[in-house]
Amino acid sequence: MRNEPIRVSLTVFPESDPSIFYGIFDTLWAAGRVWNAMTGEPPPNAPLFLPRLVAAKAGPIELVTGVTILAQDAAEDVTATDLVFVPNVMVDSPAALRRLDRGLIEWLCRMYDSGAHVYAACGGSLVLAEAGLLDGREATTHWGYADLFRKAFPEVRLCADRILVQAGPGHRIVSSGGASSWQDLVLYLVAKHVGTQEAIRLSRIFLYQWHRDGQLPYASMIQNVTHNDAVIRNQQAWVASHYERPHIVAEITRRSGLPCRSFARRFKAATGYTSIAYVQALRIEEAKQMLETTEMAVDAIGAEIGYSDPTSFHRLFKRLTAMTPAEYRRKFHLPAFL
Repeated sequence: MRNEPIRVSLTVFPESDPSIFYGIFDTLWAAGRVWNAMTGEPPPNAPLFLPRLVAAKAGPIELVTGVTILAQDAAEDVTATDLVFVPNVMVDSPAALRRLDRGLIEWLCRMYDSGAHVYAACGGSLVLAEAGLLDGREATTHWGYADLFRKAFPEVRLCADRILVQAGPGHRIVSSGGASSWQDLVLYLVAKHVGTQEAIRLSRIFLYQWHRDGQLPYASMIQNVTHNDAVIRNQQAWVASHYERPHIVAEITRRSGLPCRSFARRFKAATGYTSIAYVQALRIEEAKQMLETTEMAVDAIGAEIGYSDPTSFHRLFKRLTAMTPAEYRRKFHLPAFL
């Protein structure tokens, strides 16, 4: 048993939202305490972790959600730490990334250079990329940030379908995917630095579950309609209401009035998808909604969205969501009482 607790610095940016802070803080505080209290086992000689909220300045900080959080330490006063945890930041553009506190980012780099392990949850990996810690390395983030991430940091190998990604010498940088995947990350952290038994205990106390299927089952198609190509926007609007039609790619190509190659090039440039991939993603999004909210038979749903061949539908659904339609329905179908 360690005689000294592991020091964990949770970085607080004004752009952060509070839920991940509190979840991580409470989980690390509970390590070695709550299970022992519940079962009557003797407590450890010292707390397993010492979590602290670290910001540019100590004291109250109003976060992007309007909640005020009390930072316990100013970054300049923290000269050493064992672990740094970077929770989510709410940003929507490269310009918003540039506005993140540079002093706090520089402190983060100093801690890493001094030997600290760095963990980032959700959009926190954007902070690591902005700090330059992910250059030439792999990372993951919330699926909703994937487009921004790729545009802002093309030198990072983004694995947006994965829940956890380890990078750097000794795997001292670990990022996790979206929202509640911080639970996977904090359990991984506990298992790595304290042991798997304590990680299992915490998962049982807090009812945490590993997201073993990755992020694909949770991801939703993001339709890029903010581009300036009016011809492509018009076809996107038409497809949204006619996605089930056969030979739809040929139809929207014809409707655009463009040569086939020009249409394909402009569609990919405007939306980030090939035309066939766009239609497939749109159809699967509709299938997911029907699986979530109706009792319609799976093959009937496939036919409804344009796939008369059940095998083709099942194969495509599995490729885009990492689950079969039946598995997806079991996981996401609304409870009967709703």
